[in-house]
Amino acid sequence: VAMQRRREARGSKKQVSAKSGIDLQDVTFHQCVRLNRYDQDKTIMFIPPDGEFELMTYRIDKVNLPFDVSSMVGERGRNRVEYNVRVKARFEPYNVAQDIVINVPVPDNTSKVNIKTTSGKWEYSATKSVIAWAVPKLVGGQSVILKGDVELLHLIKDKQWARPPITMQFSIPMWPSSGLKVRFLNVQEPKMNYKSIKWVRYLTHAGDYQIRI
Repeated sequence: VAMQRRREARGSKKQVSAKSGIDLQDVTFHQCVRLNRYDQDKTIMFIPPDGEFELMTYRIDKVNLPFDVSSMVGERGRNRVEYNVRVKARFEPYNVAQDIVINVPVPDNTSKVNIKTTSGKWEYSATKSVIAWAVPKLVGGQSVILKGDVELLHLIKDKQWARPPITMQFSIPMWPSSGLKVRFLNVQEPKMNYKSIKWVRYLTHAGDYQIRI
């Protein structure tokens, strides 16, 4: 397995300079990996054990964020909060994000929710004080918008709203946020004429993804 950072569009044959490489930290390999070959040219050579196993783990400080999230949240006196939230997919059009849930916070004393969206469905959760906006899929380059307002109950004693962040859950098949790509996968087994199926699957999913409002 040989790895190199992807430079531009799919199918690009441009070479990647050392300056544009990815700084991998806390790299650990399975004990079957030949470390001397990886140190030479970043090729991972190994004799796999039986069954499924974890070949390599690593950590990186810089990732490509998959979404641009812009939000305008304004408190209109003591009775109302207005919302305008726009989510745009930053990845290429041939990638599709799936199972997207955008949790938009609302004040605890919300009494009525008036929201419209350009895609997906929303549901107000009074126990969590959020508008859970579910978008089944979002193609790269496209945007979705949530717009509206919430009405508030009058409290005996006013309490300033803490404005918690917007949070997101999602998964993006075949799009590595690290930029790390497997260039080729060769299986060498001349004696037993072992037949193998070679394929690589990438999956990016949300961890703690927050956007301040």
